[in-house]
Amino acid sequence: MSLRSLALLSFCVLLAACSKINQENYSKIKAGMSKVEIEQLLGKPTECSGALGMSSCTWGDQKTFISVQYAADKVVLHTGQGLE
Repeated sequence: MSLRSLALLSFCVLLAACSKINQENYSKIKAGMSKVEIEQLLGKPTECSGALGMSSCTWGDQKTFISVQYAADKVVLHTGQGLE
């Protein structure tokens, strides 16, 4: 394995280990928190959708994710899967 490949592999492993999509951050999410507070905790969402004052944002992928539902930009419900 070349030095460049080894460095790239090490970077990817380190990046995965630093993910904000984890059980510790999930447990910090509370009803009533604002969208801004959640984005400070988890970063920019992977995907968001919504209408009529309701919205839902997801961080992560199909295996490991945190999903937050908002009413008037305040957390009303959150779920997670595959968190460590």
